[in-house]
Amino acid sequence: MTTIGLPVALGIIMLGLGLSLTLADFARVLKQPKAVIIALLCQLVLLPALCFGLVLLFQLPPVLAVGMMMLAASPGGTTANLYSHLFRGDIALNISLTAVNSVIAVVTLPIITNLAIAYFQPFDDQLGLQWSKALEVFAIVLLPVALGMLIRRLWPRFAAGMDRPVRIASVVILVVVIAGAVASNWALLVENFTRLALITVLFCLISLAIGFLVPRLLRVGRRQSIATSFEIGIHNATLAIVIAQSVLGSVELSLPAAVYGVLMFFIAFGFGFLIRERVARAT
Repeated sequence: MTTIGLPVALGIIMLGLGLSLTLADFARVLKQPKAVIIALLCQLVLLPALCFGLVLLFQLPPVLAVGMMMLAASPGGTTANLYSHLFRGDIALNISLTAVNSVIAVVTLPIITNLAIAYFQPFDDQLGLQWSKALEVFAIVLLPVALGMLIRRLWPRFAAGMDRPVRIASVVILVVVIAGAVASNWALLVENFTRLALITVLFCLISLAIGFLVPRLLRVGRRQSIATSFEIGIHNATLAIVIAQSVLGSVELSLPAAVYGVLMFFIAFGFGFLIRERVARAT
């Protein structure tokens, strides 16, 4: 279920992302560099640093601490586009950020994970994401995206027709696989849920708030700030789970991402209404 099902589910999700992307989505970054640079600095530098502080504050065990850092290093999830659409963010910016983040994460995620493993030392016999395993991250993240983009380029009508079915299939497969993974590791998840619930909720709220407030303080537009809020606040928990279980072979390492993945949807929804009310009062 986890060694085959999770990577397949993530691959379908990333393929669906590729079907919705063109090279213009990457080029669009150059047209609004301020919002992109601020979002990337928040996601790649500020959030891992804050997550590290939270991990030390909560005194998590080494394996769970590394799991939290891996979650912090994960790029924005494709769900961010849906939330941005619901709360009137700049969806084009979301798509561009998701595309750029997915590419950058191939480098930054193994680096941050290895630094966390070196600091917390959760494994006695494992040094971290070695070069061969970093290539697995590349294969899991970028190859399906590249394939989806190629299909859209060569067969645009087919890609347009497959976009919705692939999205639906990815959600169904993901729910089934994660439900199976949770069921098979239920005792371990329940044992650690209370320990992880508060830190994951705080991390999600901090991520969403930073994604909205920092751009606004630096005079980025309202719709762009809503987009960066969800892009930074909604991490790709599925990617963190796949790397933890399939690449590093540790179920316990994936627990922070699993707990975050369940709670994130409700927190992001509530936060969306909060900033919508705040923006409405300001106008």
